[in-house]
Amino acid sequence: MKLLDFINQAPTSYQAVQKMREMLLQNGAAELSETEHWDLAAGQDYFTVKNDSALLAFHIPEKTDAFHIYAAHADSPSFKVKENPEIVVENAYVQLNVERYGGMLMAPWLDRPLSVAGRVIVKKDGGLVSIPVNVDRDLLIIPNLAIHMNREANDGYHFNAQQDMLPLLGGIEAKGKFMEIVAEAAGVEASEILGHDLYLYPRMEGRVFGAENEFIAAPRLDDIECAYAGLTGFLQGKKEDGISVFCMFDNEEVGSSSIQGAGGKFLADTLERISESLNDTAEARIRRLASSFLISADNGHAVHPNHPEKTDPTNRPVVNGGILLKYSANLRYTTDGMSAAMLKELAARAGVPVQIFFNRSDMMGGSTLGNISLSQVPVHSVDIGLAQLAMHSCCETAGVKDYEYLEALAKTFFA
Repeated sequence: MKLLDFINQAPTSYQAVQKMREMLLQNGAAELSETEHWDLAAGQDYFTVKNDSALLAFHIPEKTDAFHIYAAHADSPSFKVKENPEIVVENAYVQLNVERYGGMLMAPWLDRPLSVAGRVIVKKDGGLVSIPVNVDRDLLIIPNLAIHMNREANDGYHFNAQQDMLPLLGGIEAKGKFMEIVAEAAGVEASEILGHDLYLYPRMEGRVFGAENEFIAAPRLDDIECAYAGLTGFLQGKKEDGISVFCMFDNEEVGSSSIQGAGGKFLADTLERISESLNDTAEARIRRLASSFLISADNGHAVHPNHPEKTDPTNRPVVNGGILLKYSANLRYTTDGMSAAMLKELAARAGVPVQIFFNRSDMMGGSTLGNISLSQVPVHSVDIGLAQLAMHSCCETAGVKDYEYLEALAKTFFA
């Protein structure tokens, strides 16, 4: 399954952008630098990258009435490696000092092989260069405390991120080796590394399982699943009607307030540059945005087989039941009556089923990038996703059919 191949090769946002750049270039897209002038032509796919971890691709057809925007995110909850990360314990072990990134389930990270990936910054030819890095081997583990030493472990243990969740790198012989290992994977010397953004990731590869091979188990399904489906739909779509825009943001799991997040101006600035290339006046740009549409794609919760009571009484989406149409009265999701109708019409054209998602009225759900994007780009918007189990675990479960539905929907959207 190509989705699983992509997930296996993209342990962080930096590798996700790297792999998507390769896909776009292989399909004839032209890369644009934000720091250079853009000469845009109709009929050509373009893309640009922000801070190595967000990517935006677009296509300008002959008919350029509105923007058709599909947005997802590449990041997922993890542990980020701190500066000066090595901790020596009892003169016998070397641990790494890490901090939580996003709101994860911590327990599943214990007792499984882990490694690190992200990027390093080095000085080269008088400038600073970012290099994606993945230590592609079993490197770390976060060992659990034995039941004999923690009799309350099965009664609801409170994990302390600074004490319980530090990964073991090696014996005392590993002291001073961590950055050397990272540098070797990056093809540089440890002394050359001036900065880094490194994250832990589980070494488990994604796989298909179930009696009928109907389920997917993999890390980072939230939200690489939606991002990959969106780019695949962008590349396969005819893109004949309206300006097609695919955007993969970073930092959604920590609020999107970064230059590469939905709270930044990456999307807004790119749309403005496209408008300028079309010689839009200020009024023409406003009119173009007023007729545009944004699909915010981020996974949602399926009915849990062990806890069906956690789901809304009348809206009960299941894995492999179709695209989630996500609603929230408090506008954590942007769907309203009009955008819901538009999405249902699009799904009918694509021939894919739709199911409705609400959180229980007594449970606060998470927000996503849709409403944050609208603060920068005022367009009609809808929030969708795919139903999954164990969201924010380091191994999540989703459906094979649902992924196929979303890819078909994205392809139709970019028709």
